[in-house]
Amino acid sequence: MTLHVILGKGPIGTTTAAQLLAAGDEVRIVSRSGRPEKGDASTAGAQHVAADAADAAHLVRATQGADVLYNCANPAYHRWLTDWPPVAEALLAAAEAHDAILVTAANLYVYGPTNGPMTETTPMSSTLPKSQVRADMWREAQRRHLAGRVRATEVRASDYIGPRALVTSHVGERLISPLLAGRTIRPIGNADAPHTWTYLPDLAAALVAAGRTESAWGHAWHVPSPEPRSFREVADIFAVAARRAGPVPEPRVSAIPLWAIAAAGAAVPMMREIHKIGYQFSRSFVMDSTASQHALGLSPTSWKAIASETLDWWYAAQPV
Repeated sequence: MTLHVILGKGPIGTTTAAQLLAAGDEVRIVSRSGRPEKGDASTAGAQHVAADAADAAHLVRATQGADVLYNCANPAYHRWLTDWPPVAEALLAAAEAHDAILVTAANLYVYGPTNGPMTETTPMSSTLPKSQVRADMWREAQRRHLAGRVRATEVRASDYIGPRALVTSHVGERLISPLLAGRTIRPIGNADAPHTWTYLPDLAAALVAAGRTESAWGHAWHVPSPEPRSFREVADIFAVAARRAGPVPEPRVSAIPLWAIAAAGAAVPMMREIHKIGYQFSRSFVMDSTASQHALGLSPTSWKAIASETLDWWYAAQPV
């Protein structure tokens, strides 16, 4: 049986593990604690192992026997410059040591601002240091792939939405909580700008498919994602779905302008970082996933299903 080893037990790693386990695959989850997430039984059938992902020798031991290795790690954003390089190197070392396929969950930061929909051929031209770290990770993985040292692929997602996407999602807790309570929803930037959102289970499915599709190796792919929707449109879609369970008022959406984010950045470092990527939320931010849909044989989940499944998970996860 194929052994799938997942680094990281956050929303992406846990969702990927759950899909693999549901299909009857053997799964090992490597994390700092080596323990399953409290209250989440979806990965109960997985082996949990503790490891320091930045220590190559340690990670090689923790991933022993891996056939497919998934990079679903998520260092704190303010630590990308220091934490990502050793973790990326350790993952490449582990993939090479075990002759495992390395599948990396990535994002769209590498592209920077664009004048149209992003495709897999869009240049990785962002000038932001944190974005350049992610771009360098893929360039090195691809270089070693072409040299025959590893087999690697990367799957890039837009901002994700769905079950388990809470504080880490722009359309997670900050959308659903105020929506259901009838409070004003406060997105960043322009609430009417077209935006691609990636459904978390679609991201997991793309990671698994990329690892199983030999023709996908050596290339980066976009997660099959539904048609772009503005934040305001997403709020309306979720309001319609939520009314199955009871009355929900029309969403009230009032965006926080980028100038306010910039002002807050004078005192709050994270606000400074958000302002640097403000182009993602103040203008059209659209990803084209046509190529990956054909290459991986996947289709995106519909918006109706996204809202319904996310809310079902949300209701079940709330304390009684």
